[in-house]
Amino acid sequence: MTEHLSPLDNPVWTSLNGPHAHLAEKHGRALRYPVDVAPFLAVPDRLDEAVWRDAAELAGAGEELTLTGPHTLPPDSWQVADVIPGVQLVDDGIDARPDREAVRLGRADVPEMIDLVRRTRPGPFLPRTIELGTYLGIRRDGKLVAMAGERLRPPGWTEISAVCTDPAFRGNGLATRLVLAVAAGIADRGEIPFLHTGAANTGAIRLYESLGFRLRHRPDFVVARVPSAAEQRRVG
Repeated sequence: MTEHLSPLDNPVWTSLNGPHAHLAEKHGRALRYPVDVAPFLAVPDRLDEAVWRDAAELAGAGEELTLTGPHTLPPDSWQVADVIPGVQLVDDGIDARPDREAVRLGRADVPEMIDLVRRTRPGPFLPRTIELGTYLGIRRDGKLVAMAGERLRPPGWTEISAVCTDPAFRGNGLATRLVLAVAAGIADRGEIPFLHTGAANTGAIRLYESLGFRLRHRPDFVVARVPSAAEQRRVG
């Protein structure tokens, strides 16, 4: 059951009003990450028409963005391109620990990170996503073959994200090791790890539950297109 008014209920909003405030782009009561950092836009828990006007002006006509939280469905004038059912899992006693082979990734590693994400598709990773937190990787013969890192940061929590392994190196536990190593860094800050994945990704869910994560919530991720001014007038 979802706890009432937890920072995890609207994690993009609480991240951009908290530890990621330095990255927040704002218009009125709408917030978003820069387009080369993350695709997420956030609106507050209490909504009215003015909030959606703020969101439309912030994102720009015709732009696509991703919504999640208590209010994922935008007004009728917005075009919904996709609705992705998800799960939110939280630390329920995982054995977080550093990994001697894991190396911290930096800006020079971003081209390799983007290439690995392109081939494995764990979710969006953009040129400046690395600014969201710590990313760790494992290399084989100098090649980046697995990685995991930090994304959303609601106060007191940090999301583990971009967990992926080169197909040629799967089955060796590299993703597990990196998840536990990233979780160890989060715990060292006195924060609690959590993560999201698609509800259809049952293999990943089983893995995370076996590591000590528990299901907390089933959010939707909605990809929506901002209408043009003319489209807004027609619906209005």
